[in-house]
Amino acid sequence: MSDTSHFGPLAQLAGEWEGAGGTDVSHHHADGQAGDTPYREHLTFKPFGPVDNGAQRLYGLDYKMAAWRIGEEDPFHTEVGYWLWDGDLGHVIRGFVIPRGSVILAGGEVAADATSFTLRAEADSDEHGICSNTYLFNNARCTSYVFNLSVDGDTLTYDQDSVLVMNEYDEPYHHTDANTLQRVETFEIPPPA
Repeated sequence: MSDTSHFGPLAQLAGEWEGAGGTDVSHHHADGQAGDTPYREHLTFKPFGPVDNGAQRLYGLDYKMAAWRIGEEDPFHTEVGYWLWDGDLGHVIRGFVIPRGSVILAGGEVAADATSFTLRAEADSDEHGICSNTYLFNNARCTSYVFNLSVDGDTLTYDQDSVLVMNEYDEPYHHTDANTLQRVETFEIPPPA
């Protein structure tokens, strides 16, 4: 077996994953209230690296995600971005864009051999932050994001909580998602540079 330690906890994610048991709890504009949406999902994590920033060396995963409401052909949610491992600091960084006009850079300190971890972002943070387009900022601004992930062999489980300030609610609204996925393909980790 080849050495994958330079990818830290991200090595176990390399590949493609699918799951059909997702639940999205969000505001449904057509109904004017919160509701559950069952979904299926496909994740792709392609390894790359190293990326050198002066003295910093990162290894990463090119990340793509799509989710479909059960019974529908077109995805209702997609994401693209990167997952990065900074082995010197022991940090996992997840940067992704949502095509509704949101960008999230979440991060956290994670042990190199961790099989579960939490990443966070706050709208007012200079390090792990959240940025929204003008419409979302004024109508459904994301102020906090927490992502929990656990991997057990070929099973990946996650839950996430996006706290939104929405015009429809007097209090911050918790938009949550959770799913369990199975690995359908494994990608080889390139050797250390």
